[in-house]
Amino acid sequence: MDDTELTRILFSTSDPISRFLGSWSSELTVGAVVLRLLLSLFLSALLGWERSSKRHSAGFRTFIVVTFSGTLAMLLDICIGEQRGANLYLLSAVAALSSARIATRTLFFSSRNQIMGLTTSVSLWASCFLGIAIGAGQYTLSIAAFSAMLFSLSKLPALEFYLKNRSNHFEIHLELKNSLNLQNFVTTIRRLGLKIDAIEMNPAYANSGLSVYSIAISISSDELKKYKTHSEIISALSTLEYVSHIEEI
Repeated sequence: MDDTELTRILFSTSDPISRFLGSWSSELTVGAVVLRLLLSLFLSALLGWERSSKRHSAGFRTFIVVTFSGTLAMLLDICIGEQRGANLYLLSAVAALSSARIATRTLFFSSRNQIMGLTTSVSLWASCFLGIAIGAGQYTLSIAAFSAMLFSLSKLPALEFYLKNRSNHFEIHLELKNSLNLQNFVTTIRRLGLKIDAIEMNPAYANSGLSVYSIAISISSDELKKYKTHSEIISALSTLEYVSHIEEI
């Protein structure tokens, strides 16, 4: 039994959906190829829609193309492997590496010195592996992975916000009307039972008339840890007359 025959047997027996559909879905038939390409298109479109609906840099078309390329690369690898009797999966490896490079292009620094687009970047890379799994005929694995990805992207942000809002460490974007007010702000912070871990002046707002800072804060007061969230603390600080704007980042 050669490698190609062994691969076909493994694919046909290990995937529940493939067993349900029949042997044609696990082999490189026209129907199987069309099914995998359509499944890749459909699942990636849903992921892209989720990202684009939240106005992220990589959206609908990008996710489709990246996932589709992973599926196509795996299909070509299987086709070449059957013709030559050896499965090297080189095109799939190249697709995964290329998608990682593309994903890094979605990262950028905001005017508040934050790295933006990290979740979308990782999701793009993962979508290529999703495409590879679809191209390999691993339908059950693909749908399970897609469901986990979509759940993480659409539902977990609320939980992340809840936990983040109650942690003992947070960072704020602070705009003061005058740089001389920074000392007053620091004094107020300490009186409230907060500790300043780092202060960085934001150069993006130079010559704007505002003094803008990124400040890392830790909650040191036991009372604040029990009863106050970040939102409540920031809301109280926003009432200071010399604060032009303040928000968590």
